[in-house]
Amino acid sequence: MSNAPPELRTEPPPPARGAAWTGMVLVIACSAQFMVVLDVAIVNMALPDMKASLGLSAAGQQWIVNAYTLAFAGLLLLGGRAADLVGARRTFLAGLSTFTVASLACGLADNGATLIAARAVQGIGGAVLAPATLTLIMTTFTEPRARARAMGAWSSVNGVGGAAGSVIGGLLTEYSSWRWVFYVNIPIGIAILTAALLHAPAASAGPAGPAAPAGHGGRGGLGRLDLPGALTVTVGLTALVYGIISTASSSWTSPHVWAALAVGLVLLAAFVVIESKVAAPLVPLGVLRRRTLAIANLVMIGLGSAMFAMWFLLSLYMQQVLGCSALRTGLYFLPSCLAVVIGARISTHLVRRTGPRPLLVTGMGLSTFGFLWLSGITVGGSFVTGVAAPFALCALGLGLAMLPVTAAATAGVERREAGLASGLVNTSRQVGGALGLAILATIASHTAGGGSSPGARALTAGYGHAFLVAALFTACAALGSLLLPGRPDPAGPGPGGPGPAPGGPR
Repeated sequence: MSNAPPELRTEPPPPARGAAWTGMVLVIACSAQFMVVLDVAIVNMALPDMKASLGLSAAGQQWIVNAYTLAFAGLLLLGGRAADLVGARRTFLAGLSTFTVASLACGLADNGATLIAARAVQGIGGAVLAPATLTLIMTTFTEPRARARAMGAWSSVNGVGGAAGSVIGGLLTEYSSWRWVFYVNIPIGIAILTAALLHAPAASAGPAGPAAPAGHGGRGGLGRLDLPGALTVTVGLTALVYGIISTASSSWTSPHVWAALAVGLVLLAAFVVIESKVAAPLVPLGVLRRRTLAIANLVMIGLGSAMFAMWFLLSLYMQQVLGCSALRTGLYFLPSCLAVVIGARISTHLVRRTGPRPLLVTGMGLSTFGFLWLSGITVGGSFVTGVAAPFALCALGLGLAMLPVTAAATAGVERREAGLASGLVNTSRQVGGALGLAILATIASHTAGGGSSPGARALTAGYGHAFLVAALFTACAALGSLLLPGRPDPAGPGPGGPGPAPGGPR
């Protein structure tokens, strides 16, 4: 998945160094991004084993995913700004260390609460680490062609990580233990950390924009971080998701349900007020007055709502209803991962010619049809006859839509705000994913009749209803896409992806 920082300032070229050094920086950045993307996919394969081992409820299973997603979504923009203000190297090392230590804590967890808490810390580490990987690339590769090639490599890692995560997660769960889906991050993290200490550039952008020495005081930069905004949006989203998930076991009128929803709404309103008052907001509210940017973010929320839940629910259906092993489930996911990559390549070649709108409408239309098809899954079906084709159709639609929605969000945005616009749309995807998973998994649980061990027929009915609502989400995203400009933007992103234009924002 792409996690651009909110601002990417161009720095003076670093001291002349050889191709081997710049190549090492690229390997470091791409390896860290691979680890973050891998973690999202790898966990889905192990969810049933985690549930059985730790005695988790269906809601507990959701929180294993959502604890990470909410922390990541709420702090992603803050992580990007930290890379701008205190330096990419420091931010990278802090995020990587946090992510690696949290992975160890996840693997050692002996109960659901500990695992969920450690997953939240993992999300914090990922939110700091992911933007820093891109900032390292932007500040190391200053020549336009070299930067475009580096960005292409970084973007490719996102697709490869998703496919690899499904297979590696299945292998580790099948032949070792679910704990190893977390332990695998430890040797990778230590190796990247060692390489970064030796090779990552010591000079990075500081508060004023130019490169600052490694020892330059970070406290002034940290003082400009919008911590109140990050805290209110993260806790507000968490309260909303908690309220939604709680309805699986309690009625909507239960005091703790409406109290959680009310707290969430109040905190999100407070976030808006904070952003209008602070000197350096995470989200300058003025940018949301741009019609195209606002619509693109709403479309991304609808897209993320359906797609995050798709991987989660299909993993459970295939293992709990069809009786597939974790490894077989991971292997079955590969064609759909390939479909995402194919869709992304198609949209990369066509977006300049057609503009974002036709590709978005087509992609969301294909996904809507795929979800409608998936809503008819049966207890006695098989992956080949009942899941493979609609699953691939949904994934192809996702691949077609991802670049165009980012292109729409960044179209017409000034270079100095390109990173912010890209960061916003990626945050919208994470927020949509968290809310969508909460809503769709709760619908599945309600339809299945709740309880700790619903039968295969009840589970299948629940998943079918959830996919039907997912089709509604993607249909709304397709309709929303019709409101976007229809003509191509000559300044839009080229084949290198949705990142800032060559030369970087100024």
